[in-house]
Amino acid sequence: MSKQVQQLDRVIIRFAGDSGDGMQLTGDRFTAGTAEFGNDLSTFPNFPAEIRAPAGTLPGVSSFQLHFADHDILTPGDAPNVLVAMNPAALKANLPDLPRGADIIVNTDEFTKRNLQKVGYETNPLEDGSLSEWRVHAVPLTSLTVKALENFDISKKDAERSKNMFALGLLSWLYHRPTEHTIKFIETKFARKPEIAKANVAAFQAGWNYGETTESFSVSYEVKPAKLAPGVYRNITGNQALALGLIAAGVQSGLPLFLGSYPITPASDILHELSKHKNFGVRTFQAEDEIAGVGAALGASFGGALGVTTTSGPGVALKAETVGLAVATELPLILVDVQRAGPSTGMPTKTEQADLLMALFGRNGESPVPVVAPRSPSDCFDAALEAARIAIKYRTPVYLLSDGYLANGSEPWRLPELSELPDISQEFTAAPNGEDGTTFLPYKRDPETLARPWAIPGTAGLEHRIGGIEKADGTGNISYDPANHDLMVRLRQAKVDGIDVPDLEVDDPSGEANVLVVGWGSTYGPIAAAVRRIRKAGGHVAQAHFRHLNPLPKNTGEVLRKYDKVLLPEVNLGQLAMILRARYLVDVIGYNRVRGLPFKAEELAGVIQDVIDSA
Repeated sequence: MSKQVQQLDRVIIRFAGDSGDGMQLTGDRFTAGTAEFGNDLSTFPNFPAEIRAPAGTLPGVSSFQLHFADHDILTPGDAPNVLVAMNPAALKANLPDLPRGADIIVNTDEFTKRNLQKVGYETNPLEDGSLSEWRVHAVPLTSLTVKALENFDISKKDAERSKNMFALGLLSWLYHRPTEHTIKFIETKFARKPEIAKANVAAFQAGWNYGETTESFSVSYEVKPAKLAPGVYRNITGNQALALGLIAAGVQSGLPLFLGSYPITPASDILHELSKHKNFGVRTFQAEDEIAGVGAALGASFGGALGVTTTSGPGVALKAETVGLAVATELPLILVDVQRAGPSTGMPTKTEQADLLMALFGRNGESPVPVVAPRSPSDCFDAALEAARIAIKYRTPVYLLSDGYLANGSEPWRLPELSELPDISQEFTAAPNGEDGTTFLPYKRDPETLARPWAIPGTAGLEHRIGGIEKADGTGNISYDPANHDLMVRLRQAKVDGIDVPDLEVDDPSGEANVLVVGWGSTYGPIAAAVRRIRKAGGHVAQAHFRHLNPLPKNTGEVLRKYDKVLLPEVNLGQLAMILRARYLVDVIGYNRVRGLPFKAEELAGVIQDVIDSA
């Protein structure tokens, strides 16, 4: 039958189901096909912390949202145009986000009396008219899948598990996604179970064929490829990009890369990714706890490697003492904090920006540490290189603040040319540096950077003391002299204050804006999307975004004072706003939400407009 093909400029799809329904895999594969097709895209996986939350319940709902378009986009989208609901819980949990008139593809087989009661439905919403404002496509996904696989030598349970592949096939037909790579992925994933592999491929193809032949879908949709800058692209998550950035830092610095890490959500994927790349001189150590992980990383730096440790908020708290040791010993160390909702264990799979003050001040004594924050999943690559540059050049630990939204989200990334990567190479001290030509002074500082020499243990003539007790300036001998301690504290602070960071760039195309919106980290996408909306409606607003949070760019005060109003949205209770107010005496307006979710562009656009109207 001939079906109409409708052109769209963008689509937001959300796959939702039980934790065991494979929604993350389904979303990931649909994303892979979308990336292959050439659309710009942004994703937002959202799932429970439990490995297997109670089946059919609201807390057990797992979802994956994908926004793809024929033009440049910045966020996974505020609200889905299409919801694929695998059970009543998925429908009830996600329906409040769905605008009227949106499409709902629902698995009718799961709308049993028992499943409806689990989530508080007194009547079946597919039958009582409560969904009349949406376009509902009732599809018996489970029974159709079982029927399609009845000739395969697999159990009924295994056949039912393939319903996510049927749904993926249906959506792939509906939006003209490529199929070859998905089929190859299924065959590879289940290579040790050939019959399961064949069954999943058959389920995927059955879903495609169902879309082609059923009268339930009379229209399919096409979103043309986006016009991106020339180059080779791949779809990448923030954690993958950060891992590749660390590998590139090892190569560009000429140092072996060592990761000492203890698994923790949402940072564990960095450990998983780096463990695959021993051919690039990467060594990974899964430690018995957070303290051992950072201790091993600092020890590796002492031995001449680029030491890295990865964690999330609870792990940062445990690593604090060793970070202070790295400040005192003045060794390069990269501390990756993939922030999540707290306090304590909090909500492990939900995002937050609430570790900034801990990164800045969460150690005993005066112990300054540079802080860098990426703004998007692909930017995690560049931020990792920048953190390594600072750590190596200035002999200091550096915090790299990612978060769960960036870590798990994905977008297209243009692979850089090798010539585009910064040279962050360094030379170890190889000879005595004292005036007598025979003495080694481990704390004799570079006059430009104030960095101390980096001498490899065992180098003849360069034996020196190192540890957490205060050192004498120059010699590194243990010192309790008050004047020396004051000097060393000020030198360590001056070293961090003097780090060369780029000026804060302001996007103010009209030059007529009275309001500046600033942000840091993962708020970049929602803020930039909101700013676009304001400008499209004829409003004037400026935007600036911080990558370097310590030290702050030297022109920060000048930029902030240029505008009548400064608005700062943060996924915390106002941590950077407090720093900016205190340091620059500017009445920064904070907009703060700590829901475990990123901001929506529409939400921020309303807030920005309110500030403009009051200016």
